[in-house]
Amino acid sequence: MLIVALAALALLYAFWFRDDKYRLAAMLVFALPTLLCLTGVMLGSARAAFWAGVLALFWFSHGVMVAWSRPAEAAQAWAEIALSLAVITASSWPGLRARFGRRRPPAP
Repeated sequence: MLIVALAALALLYAFWFRDDKYRLAAMLVFALPTLLCLTGVMLGSARAAFWAGVLALFWFSHGVMVAWSRPAEAAQAWAEIALSLAVITASSWPGLRARFGRRRPPAP
């Protein structure tokens, strides 16, 4: 799920900022970190999954700000909010499962 959410987020940014006046800067700030995290997660890096979750907090905040302040971009902003929440959930899931999952009985 994390790979799908990161890929969708990268595609969203590529679509969203395709005609932006500062396209290169937007791609460096939004799409590049997403793609780097995606690459790391695909290679099985737990550190990349952690950083994807941390960066998703930034992406969530950006989406809320845009949804609130620029109604013309609300659809992209709500998609960013939903995908960033998916990234946070998917990157946190292994730790949540380890913490709150069923405990194994001690080995005899």
